[in-house]
Amino acid sequence: MENTKNHGSVSVTIKAATKNYGIFCALDNVSLDVAPGEFVSILGPSGSGKTTLLGLLGGFVQPTSGSIHLGDRDITFEPPHRRDIGIVFQNYALFPHMNVAENITFPLRARRIPKDQWHRKLQEVLAIVELTGKEHRGISELSGGQRQRVALARAMIFEPRLILMDEPLSALDKQLRETMQIELKRLHRRLNATIIYVTHDQREALTMSDRIAIMRNGRIVQVGTPTTVHDRPADSFVASFIGEATLVPVKKVSDNSVAIGQAVLRSAYPIPAGEKLFLAVQAEKLQIAHSGASADLNILEGVVTENLYQGESTRVFLDLPDGQKLSLRVWNNSEGRGLLREPGQNLKISLHPEDTVVVPEHI
Repeated sequence: MENTKNHGSVSVTIKAATKNYGIFCALDNVSLDVAPGEFVSILGPSGSGKTTLLGLLGGFVQPTSGSIHLGDRDITFEPPHRRDIGIVFQNYALFPHMNVAENITFPLRARRIPKDQWHRKLQEVLAIVELTGKEHRGISELSGGQRQRVALARAMIFEPRLILMDEPLSALDKQLRETMQIELKRLHRRLNATIIYVTHDQREALTMSDRIAIMRNGRIVQVGTPTTVHDRPADSFVASFIGEATLVPVKKVSDNSVAIGQAVLRSAYPIPAGEKLFLAVQAEKLQIAHSGASADLNILEGVVTENLYQGESTRVFLDLPDGQKLSLRVWNNSEGRGLLREPGQNLKISLHPEDTVVVPEHI
């Protein structure tokens, strides 16, 4: 397997894809462009349509309308076995009666690739997923992380132009899942494969993706880099789904400012139109205000209601004068602990205009 940039990868174009099941619309006019070699995550809550979209790409679901192209090739109604797409399922779908080598080389057998090529291809993918020397082990002898690597190797061995992944880490414990996120990102850099990854875990999507497509009720509501969707959400749904955002109702004062009660906050961005607007505040963007804080900062004052210790940081909850609630995260170092206030005490907090993000209500 060569590591030449975009070797084996392909662009993906989804145009106005709709899927109806009777009167239920699982996908509603979805369009998405994925560049060769890009890692794109489809992120959304249960029932948002992300698995249906992956089914369309894999050929397991046919659209009611719309089209899907791999490069210049229309695959909208091609059966799965003719698409040459690697797929990693949530439960890995490994054959328990086969050993590691037999599981990984199964796609070569199914595609009738000459057997004299199997050993070379097998050794290449074993090296990539760091399972060299384990080819004769049974599946039951492997850890969860090793089984996940076997599933990855099986999806890669026939050098597909596109790899689809359907929540492949969801069955792993937290520590192993985070380790495998890093490994998947490293593998993607090495392979330069086009990967479309379905997940409901926003931290997972933020960690691994080049871009994230966020879905709700069968539609894509925002596509952007992890930084963009986290720091500049398109609406109240995206803001509440990504990170630890609190949505606080605000009133528009000018093109670049809003009011929370008597406090006026300036934003570095134009205030959007809409009858209902919200300040989308990520907990880590708020800071405890020092005496003599810069005049450029927005200052709010509230009453601490609870301090929630969470190891490396403490989540501080407070009520604003108009009854709105906010929370911020304070690092548990010597400086942070010295700034904490007990419940019932007043606390001033600051928010930079660059972090003062106002979003419209999701419709």
